[in-house]
Amino acid sequence: MGFLQEFLELINVALLSGIVIFSCALLLYLIIYNPRNGVARSFAMLLACVLFTYFVDLALFGVEDLERAILWLRIQWVGIAFTPAAYLSFSNALLITTGARSRLRDIAVRISYLFSALLLLGATLTDLIVHGGALAPRAPHLLPGPFFLFFVLYFFAAVGWGAVNVLWARRRCLTSTSRRRMTYLTATFAAPAAGVFPYLLLTGWPTSVPGVALWLLLVLGNVAVGLMLVLLSYSVAFFGALTPDRVVKHRLIRFLLRGPFVATLVVVVLIAASQAEGWLGLSSRRLMLFGVVAVILLLQLGIELAKPLIDRALYRQDQPEIEWIQQLSNRLLTTTDLRQFLENVLTALCDLLRVRTAFVVVVDGGVPHLEVVCGPLEPGAADLPPEAWQAFAGASPGERRIKRHGDLFVWNGYWLAPLHTQGQDAVIGVVGMAARTPEPDLSPEEKEGVEALLAQAGAALEDRQLQQGIFSALERIIPEIEDIQRRRGVLHYVGEQALSGFNLAESAEFRQWVRDALSHYWGGPKLTTSPLLSLRVVERAAREHDGNAMKGLRAVLKQAIERLRPDGQRQMTTPEWILYNILELKFLQGRKVREIAQRLAMSESDLYRKQRVAIEAVAQTLAEMEREELNGGS
Repeated sequence: MGFLQEFLELINVALLSGIVIFSCALLLYLIIYNPRNGVARSFAMLLACVLFTYFVDLALFGVEDLERAILWLRIQWVGIAFTPAAYLSFSNALLITTGARSRLRDIAVRISYLFSALLLLGATLTDLIVHGGALAPRAPHLLPGPFFLFFVLYFFAAVGWGAVNVLWARRRCLTSTSRRRMTYLTATFAAPAAGVFPYLLLTGWPTSVPGVALWLLLVLGNVAVGLMLVLLSYSVAFFGALTPDRVVKHRLIRFLLRGPFVATLVVVVLIAASQAEGWLGLSSRRLMLFGVVAVILLLQLGIELAKPLIDRALYRQDQPEIEWIQQLSNRLLTTTDLRQFLENVLTALCDLLRVRTAFVVVVDGGVPHLEVVCGPLEPGAADLPPEAWQAFAGASPGERRIKRHGDLFVWNGYWLAPLHTQGQDAVIGVVGMAARTPEPDLSPEEKEGVEALLAQAGAALEDRQLQQGIFSALERIIPEIEDIQRRRGVLHYVGEQALSGFNLAESAEFRQWVRDALSHYWGGPKLTTSPLLSLRVVERAAREHDGNAMKGLRAVLKQAIERLRPDGQRQMTTPEWILYNILELKFLQGRKVREIAQRLAMSESDLYRKQRVAIEAVAQTLAEMEREELNGGS
């Protein structure tokens, strides 16, 4: 019986460690990927309560000092006391997602947090909620105080109300996808409460029942709590995500496998090695070292080898498209890739012709520029005159110093080879090679090698040109794709209201989008891919600027700033002009912070505070402009 109990205790420690690791990892995941979503934020609070409670249980394992255990057990009430309030907040956020808002529930959530704070004070500073303590049977726990029953009623009432809210939210779901996720949430909703509630304070542990029964119950309970907690977190991860579901699934599963799963198995190895002193003649410390290294390496290798199976299980019907996208990602040529490839081509040309210098001039947007050089090249030596480009295009050269010899041209001590598109319609670049003789004297073998290398360079430039066209198209449609993702997320829970009543300006991230767009006002990814490009007022402004969405967004932002301009003659330091002056100098003129602070006669720290207020004002003005556009359009 003693061996079985010790074995169950070790299993329970491993499970506690796993729950702590997974809770911490999932909490970090939600903070990183879903920081602005109400459901994710409230669930993160619930996870924090679970994490804190289980961490204390783990820290108290094997503690024999009752006074030290009592101190930790009182601190544990940080997680226990706030769990009911976190439940109410989480369930209320789920209902808000389905479009059911209630001022009464919002007030109840605030009151519950206040009541939880009072409970925490009562549990840590007084003996009204809990008092004393007990260590038997090797499970430290406090004893119930005179008002502990009030906590029990509050705990189960809050959790019960939260469960009713979740069931109501599930009934309000209008699509099979949202209903399925709400079903997962409903089935696993009780997991945090089941793991956090202090059962031993309520029932104690009968002395007639063997301790092994307690540890068996703890092991089974922690297995169930851990599994339900992961499934619950999986369901929450989709809320507020702008990426497709397949991306969320893939990202979350890979994160769990490479992070908390590996960390949990490392803890298991450490626990097992600590109990295997002398196995194979090795000390426990050596076994720990070898075991941890083996687990990390083998698991990383196993996860990488299992990646095709994981992808097949996640994507199923979309598998052919996903494979094509992955292959495309691996084969795309970046600017660095192109330059490295062209450098290899030029090196091969120099070796083949036994010359020291070669270069590539690329035509980008109708403007030629020097892309890659191999060997010494004097400044300006690759600046080809307009007559050269006319000759490459098929016209007769206007100057005698540009002479044609078959497919090559001789100019300024170089042999030039134009690179055409596949249909020979346009010149996309020129390869220049140092002329070893006044006229090309290629042998048949050299001619064949040069043609092959030039064909490779031309194909690479044409592919890169096509890719740039694809990237330009993607830059234009990415805001629309993100808008579709936002609408898709709303459609899951509020149905056709998402089609008729969705207003981008009402999004929780709207102010951040305005801040980002202003920070890249004169160009940058936060402007070119801004979700603000999907605003109706921006779309109308883009049509007024020949379909240029960037100019349209800049015009709308400038108009919003101008609406904040006070009447009368401009003053630099008067209070009513401060916000407008900051916006105009910082974003429209692009001046530096120190210069603006000097002109406005304020400190830089004060300028940053006023700048935040100014950006908030621009966001409010832009939201008003969007509402005016929507009302005018309807």
